[in-house]
Amino acid sequence: MNRNWLNALGKMTYGIYVLTTRYEETVNGMIASWVTQVSYDPPLILVAVHPNRHTHYLIEKSGVFALHVIADSQKEWLTRFKGPVASEKFAGLDWKSGETGCPVVTDAIAWLESRVIESYQPGNHTLFLGEVIHAESGINGRPLCTMDYDGTYTGRA
Repeated sequence: MNRNWLNALGKMTYGIYVLTTRYEETVNGMIASWVTQVSYDPPLILVAVHPNRHTHYLIEKSGVFALHVIADSQKEWLTRFKGPVASEKFAGLDWKSGETGCPVVTDAIAWLESRVIESYQPGNHTLFLGEVIHAESGINGRPLCTMDYDGTYTGRA
């Protein structure tokens, strides 16, 4: 990709979230930033996940995901949820199985559990469109966003 395009795309701001899922007995989570609300009625959210992520495979198989809004004081979760070992990602965190069966980390600002109703692959990421079936608020805090993060994700996985 053209260097000017990369620089410009790197200046776009996004929230930084933890995206979790479960398929059968396998749980996983990852950092996601390409996320948006799409509709109010019904409540729909869209997440973009690169096909080489294990979470992508699990969402495809299960058809469910949970999106967590994390606080700017929880930056250490970036390292935790970028790691390759799923059991280490959840070690020491308060989490439970949500209504979808997805891991729900209760120390987040909020979480939204969704059932995938459509998926699209217009480019190098799959867009999972999820209908929110359960949501809760947790801790107080300011949501973490890309302005709080030293790196830039422009889509290379």
